[in-house]
Amino acid sequence: MTESLGRALAGNFLGHASNWYKLTILGFLVLNPVVMIIAGPFVAGWLLVAEFIFTLAMALKCYPLQPGGLLVVEAVIIGLTSPETVYRETEHNFPVILLLIFVVAGIWFLRDMLLFVFGRILLGVRSKRLLSVLFCACAAFLSAFLDALTVTAMVIAVAHGFYTIYHRVESGQHDPTNDSWMEDASVPELQRRDLDQFRAFLRSLVMHAAVGTALGGVCTIVGEPQNLIIGKVAGWQFVEFFVRMAPVTLPVFLIGLVTCLLLEITGWFGYGAELSPTVRKVLTEFQRHTDQSRSLRERTALVMQGLAACVLVVALGFHVAEVGLIGLLIIVLATAMNGVVEEQRLGHAFEAALPFTALLVVFFAVVAVIQDQALFAPLSSWILTLEGHLQVIMYFLAAGALSVVSDNVFVGTVYITEAQNALMAARISREQFDLLAVAINTGTNIPSVATPNGQAAFLFLLTSALAPVIRLSYGGMVWMALPYAISMTVVALLAVAFIL
Repeated sequence: MTESLGRALAGNFLGHASNWYKLTILGFLVLNPVVMIIAGPFVAGWLLVAEFIFTLAMALKCYPLQPGGLLVVEAVIIGLTSPETVYRETEHNFPVILLLIFVVAGIWFLRDMLLFVFGRILLGVRSKRLLSVLFCACAAFLSAFLDALTVTAMVIAVAHGFYTIYHRVESGQHDPTNDSWMEDASVPELQRRDLDQFRAFLRSLVMHAAVGTALGGVCTIVGEPQNLIIGKVAGWQFVEFFVRMAPVTLPVFLIGLVTCLLLEITGWFGYGAELSPTVRKVLTEFQRHTDQSRSLRERTALVMQGLAACVLVVALGFHVAEVGLIGLLIIVLATAMNGVVEEQRLGHAFEAALPFTALLVVFFAVVAVIQDQALFAPLSSWILTLEGHLQVIMYFLAAGALSVVSDNVFVGTVYITEAQNALMAARISREQFDLLAVAINTGTNIPSVATPNGQAAFLFLLTSALAPVIRLSYGGMVWMALPYAISMTVVALLAVAFIL
């Protein structure tokens, strides 16, 4: 009986995850209190950060919510942080939570219109190189005025829609409620190679677009949450923020597009996959059949979704309310005008967002540990002892390095607050403060593309339903983002060093 109970508990722990993964998580849980006692909370805090990054890296083995959640629960128990700090950090990021819950669901109700528009772009532009640059540039432009998570949600909805169409056609699974289309076993052997190539095609487009959200997001005060915080502290409005960032952001934007084109030309780092003629034929025929069979009511629904999308863009562009509340507005408009009034149909829209929302709160708990144990304090204190332009350069490098392993919003908030305190204490001049603000903003936005945990949009992509079906893992994202991270960071550093 004891042996059977033990086997049952082991089998239930983290479900279908590999045994070595389960043992690793258990090892972390045993190790953390020991390190806390022997080496102290500072070392234990950094160990927790590394362990959480490990759970993100193994997201395809096990969704990070459960193992990451166990780690942060233990962190609270052993005193690395407190429930009050976790709640305060979550409350501080409440607008992001609202955004995830409502905007992502709102995009779900616009998916037919998005597939209609992007289907014509994807099938109309036959040059993969031009298509990639278009995806990257459009994502950058939208992210400069909208939220990067909103743009990423749009990209995910489009890519997932195209993948679903092709997979269901080739596997013969036309029932949208049947999830067996997720399995390759239902696809005939002859079509497997086309399916793998289609996955590679979508991976490259999605990664180009994801990097594009960073390229555009760094440029304006509304592009990323930390931009708004930094701009508010510095007293900059929209135009002044753009002008002050331009010496760094414009060269970075150009090198980002050049990198996109070169990656497609060379085919390095997993890019360059073309849309095979077989897949193009399937998608084209599906599009033609859908257009011919679309009823007047369905065409009207597309128009209403398009109008709702226009409302979304205008409302976000003019910031008439918090982003999450605008998302709720889109849900109301898109469902009320298209007859989606059943609770069951509404519930499907929230399935993609809520697991990631829970994971993000776990991430905020890790940030609470960073805050309570002052894990960044030694580096920050040392940088403030430097003088002149060297201090600006080191702020950029430090903000970039820490944003790679932590939340760039938190890093930006910590560093701009320290710079503001130094200004108020007359340790730096106003001119130096302005340069530091530019360095902090560009440092948190640009090098952080190197890892999924650096930016919420990247983390959302990694943990979305799209990532496993197109075989996009943590390591895969790091590898595909590497050339962008290197080229963009080098150009940004040169700009900070010689143009500012």
